[in-house]
Amino acid sequence: MNKITAQFENKNPLVTYISGGDPSLEMTEKLIYKLQAEGVDIIELGIPFSDPLADGPVIQEASQRALKAGTTLKKLIAKVNQIQDQVEVPLVLMGYYNSVLNYGEKEFARDISEAGISGVIIPDLPVDEKAELSEHLADYGISQIMLVTPNTSDQRLKEITAKSSGFLYCVAHLGTTGDDKQGVYPGLENYLQRVRKTAGDLPLGLGFGIDGPEKVKKIIDYPDGIIIGSALIKAIQTGNTEAEMLDNAGEFVSNIKQAMIEEN
Repeated sequence: MNKITAQFENKNPLVTYISGGDPSLEMTEKLIYKLQAEGVDIIELGIPFSDPLADGPVIQEASQRALKAGTTLKKLIAKVNQIQDQVEVPLVLMGYYNSVLNYGEKEFARDISEAGISGVIIPDLPVDEKAELSEHLADYGISQIMLVTPNTSDQRLKEITAKSSGFLYCVAHLGTTGDDKQGVYPGLENYLQRVRKTAGDLPLGLGFGIDGPEKVKKIIDYPDGIIIGSALIKAIQTGNTEAEMLDNAGEFVSNIKQAMIEEN
């Protein structure tokens, strides 16, 4: 069992996303410590990118702030490498294939392994076009977490789940991250039951549009874990100072964790 899958043992883990380097790599380090102290089980770090197609405006703006601050994939990996002894929870990099391709697939897998990163999510890389990267990640014991959506066909589902490891990222509804106006996908229970039949023992994480404790309570029974990104970034950004931002992150996560405990 790898480090990510272990977080799904005997509990519903909370997975949170922050954009690496937003507003600085130093603040990213502090946020990682704060999130893990408040009980986050897995932390996704976004790789800043100029055109994040799967993301809504909140994460797009976070990515722009990180780029403006000079954050690069190389600097983000170096920061994680520097602090890995203080990080107890699994870290997952989430970003777009162009960043990895420019870095070099083999070099990317090697460097993130040395930095103690446990997994990777590449939303824009189809299952049938990722063979080389997958091999490099597997060589270094890095989980490649893949995404499925409500309209993923049964055949495609088989292909994706066969090559995903750590957990399977189930998108709650069609659209971009942070789009909470749709509510949660109305056929959620049936959707996740269909995915589970194919995924077998691979844990299911549910994300996109989950914006607070009330929504968590409504959907907690269906997936194995909850993924929250845009709503957390929004909460952080309401702070005017670094201390307020960290407090906001802690309070937001604490409320989500409490809602998850109450429903279990």
